[in-house]
Amino acid sequence: MVKRYLTVTSLPDTLALLRTGFTCTPSCERVELLRAVGRITAGPVFARYSVPEVHLAAMDGIAVLSTETQGAGEQHPVTLKQAVRVNTGNVVPPRYDAVIMIEDVHIDNDRFTIRKAVSPWQHIRPAGEDIGESEMALPSRHRIRPHDIGALAAYGITELEVLTVRIGLIPTGSELVSYGNRPAPGQVVESNTMMAEAMMGTLGATCTRYPVVRDDPAEIRKSLERAVAENDLVIISAGSSAGTKDYTADVIAELGEVLVHGIAIKPGKPAIIGRIDKKPIIGMPGYPLSALTVLREIVTPLIHAFGLPVPSFGLVDARLTVSVPKDIGSDEFLLCTLGLVGDSWVLSPLSRGAGVQMSAVRSNAYLRIPAGAEGCEAGNKVTATLTVSRGEAEKALLITGSHDPLLDYLADTLQQKGVELHSTHVGSMGGIISLKKNECHAAPMHLLAENGDYNIPYLEKYLPDEEIILLCVAERQQGIVSRDGIGFNDLPRHQFINRQRGSGTRMLLDHELTLRGIDPEMIRGYEREVTTHLAVALAVKSGEADAGMCVYSAAKALGLQFIPVATERYEIAFRREHLDDMRVSELCAAIVSPAFKRIMDRLGGYDTRDTGVRRVLP
Repeated sequence: MVKRYLTVTSLPDTLALLRTGFTCTPSCERVELLRAVGRITAGPVFARYSVPEVHLAAMDGIAVLSTETQGAGEQHPVTLKQAVRVNTGNVVPPRYDAVIMIEDVHIDNDRFTIRKAVSPWQHIRPAGEDIGESEMALPSRHRIRPHDIGALAAYGITELEVLTVRIGLIPTGSELVSYGNRPAPGQVVESNTMMAEAMMGTLGATCTRYPVVRDDPAEIRKSLERAVAENDLVIISAGSSAGTKDYTADVIAELGEVLVHGIAIKPGKPAIIGRIDKKPIIGMPGYPLSALTVLREIVTPLIHAFGLPVPSFGLVDARLTVSVPKDIGSDEFLLCTLGLVGDSWVLSPLSRGAGVQMSAVRSNAYLRIPAGAEGCEAGNKVTATLTVSRGEAEKALLITGSHDPLLDYLADTLQQKGVELHSTHVGSMGGIISLKKNECHAAPMHLLAENGDYNIPYLEKYLPDEEIILLCVAERQQGIVSRDGIGFNDLPRHQFINRQRGSGTRMLLDHELTLRGIDPEMIRGYEREVTTHLAVALAVKSGEADAGMCVYSAAKALGLQFIPVATERYEIAFRREHLDDMRVSELCAAIVSPAFKRIMDRLGGYDTRDTGVRRVLP
């Protein structure tokens, strides 16, 4: 048996091993022209014929012999002996070497009179003006772009040779079900090799996904032998950790050798680098974000070393919104949301859970914290790697604060206007702090003050003298969600799920507990926190909790019972200076639109009579 994690190899050493331990000449394949977008040319591409193939008229007029026009002028008109009418794009007859615009010609029956001499080849597109026969259209190692396709089609190219690396993808795990099937409890949809095929395909690799292999060493061995014979590189998904059913390292060792088992990266530590028949075998962890890290940081550089160019969106220096602690010894990669607030880029880390695929979906950048660092402090300047174009990152609208299901619908509405909403759910107080630090464009909130007003007393306290605009989204119902109609006074007898400290919902809960004389210590689960209304409702629906506090729309979405407790004002705050920002102005327009009001009516639990009302501070 292979001994696991006796030594963990650093990322630089792993990459050096891949560079020196493997060689691969990319394969070539012939593809149809329309399938070649994004692929890499295997060699130079030459035009099959000249474009244009013959001399063509560049405008409507007459084809002439330039020598016959000599001496023509305003005071000396010349009637041409030889000329022929041509239109733009017509072939110029062989004897003629110029075209005169029809506007400069006096026509009398078949007689053409001119008052201006022309030079040879005037207004003529010469043969080969665009490209000559056998002239190179594209060099080798060129990534083919959509407009290249149009040119190649015009030059007679119908198919061409492109480079590729053949990659075999083997998913393993008895718990896996194929894409398109809904998993039963304990099962997982096999998605890692689909992600791998999509990522590697954009680099020009040709991937073959093999059938799911259950946790059986003999079956894994059989599939791996086949994949090694048919490909230049094999990626085997899952089975690389230290669990009782993780056989990947053992099978690789039987067929070849394990070079690395355990890489000092997080997420992705269990990854394996092996060699069979001189070909690299990558054991990829089963957690999706671990798999993503291995594909991006290990496999992509290997593909590049094999000869396929790897595009990059570049780097951005940004201000980190929260402190990120980290143990020394591993390179850690954090998926983040990045946005331009004023003149400064702001970077907010997403969930570090290796199984949280939505972190990848929501991210537009990532942060690498080197192995020797103990983390990064909030407010520090860090360098983030873009996963989208810089232009797309500049469209990001950063919303930080209280959660509401409406934010998803706002995001969909704004996307149609070219604005990409990124929301971070840190509670209403967290939103105020983010707004104070100028680390977001807008902060949703619903903070009830002692005087009965919402939000303004807190903004006056934490952002004194700042010019702030509060835009009302709606009055919304908060209440107790349960499966069995549990009321507020019943909470001490049931398991509860709470919102995080600093959230308006948590503050409302504590306010109502105080009014009723209920000690929070009497409520089982009071200390267990989640960050969204839907997370509360999901915990209740799954049976993890009997009750929680959330908005009506979340309870309705999951078919749960709801007993109202309070109606509160849900507003979005933003600095007046950001009002001229197109992203913020589109946000305001979306909130007051009739279409968005119809969405709130459909979801239920929202009173839109004050929707769009603005309150201004100071």
